[in-house]
Amino acid sequence: MKKDTKPAGQWRIGVISDTHGLLRPEALALLAGSDYIIHGGDIGKLDILEVLGAMAPLTVVRGNNDRQDWARNIPESARLSVGGVDLFAVHDIADDQGHSDGAKVVISGHSHKPAIAERDGKLFLNPGSAGPRRFKLPISVAEILICNGDVTARIIEIAA
Repeated sequence: MKKDTKPAGQWRIGVISDTHGLLRPEALALLAGSDYIIHGGDIGKLDILEVLGAMAPLTVVRGNNDRQDWARNIPESARLSVGGVDLFAVHDIADDQGHSDGAKVVISGHSHKPAIAERDGKLFLNPGSAGPRRFKLPISVAEILICNGDVTARIIEIAA
C-alpha cells in the first residue's frame, strides 16, 4: 500500500478511467494541480500513463482491454492511503469480491457511467469515461477532496 508523506490537511485526487488510448486536453486541464491521480483502467496506451505520472503521483489499475505487453505488470486492483483515508481501486466493481474491505473510498471504471454513491459507510466513485464517447454517455473525470479525514467527490463532465 502506498502512503502519503504530506501532513494531514487538504488533498485533491484526480480520477480518470476508460481513456482507451485517448487523453483529451480538457481532461488534462481538469487533472492539473492534483496531489494524486488515479486511473481506473482501460488505459489504451502506455504514453497516457507517462503523461499522467509526470503531473502527479499516479496509481493505476489494469482494465479488461489492457492486454498489451506494457500493461502486463499493472495490477488489477490497488490500495492507497491519502490524507489518512484508505482508497481502493479496481477496474470493474464486480471484481472487488471483498478486497475493498476497510477502504473508505472505492474507485472503479468499466461501465463508462459516471456515478457517486455512499453505501455502508463507503464512498463508491466511478468517474465515467474520459476516452472515446460510448453510446450517449457523458465524457467525464472526477475529483476527490480529502480535508482532515472528510471525503467529498464530484463528477466533472467534459464538453466534447
